[in-house]
Amino acid sequence: MDKISLYLKESYEELKNKVTWPSWANLVDSAKVVLVTTVIITAIVFVMDLLSNSILNVVYGL
Repeated sequence: MDKISLYLKESYEELKNKVTWPSWANLVDSAKVVLVTTVIITAIVFVMDLLSNSILNVVYGL
C-alpha cells in the first residue's frame, strides 16, 4: 500500500511541477487544426465511398 501511495504522490508532483501545460490559445488552435483535419478526411472518405459505389453499380450492372 505504501508503494501505491508513493506512486500517487510522485505522479501528482510531476504533473504539478514538471509538466508543461499548453496555454488556452495554443489549446484552441490545436483543437481547430484537429477539427478542420477531421472534416477534410471525412469529406475525402465520403467522396471515395460515392465513387466506389458508382463504380460497383456499373460493374454489377453489366
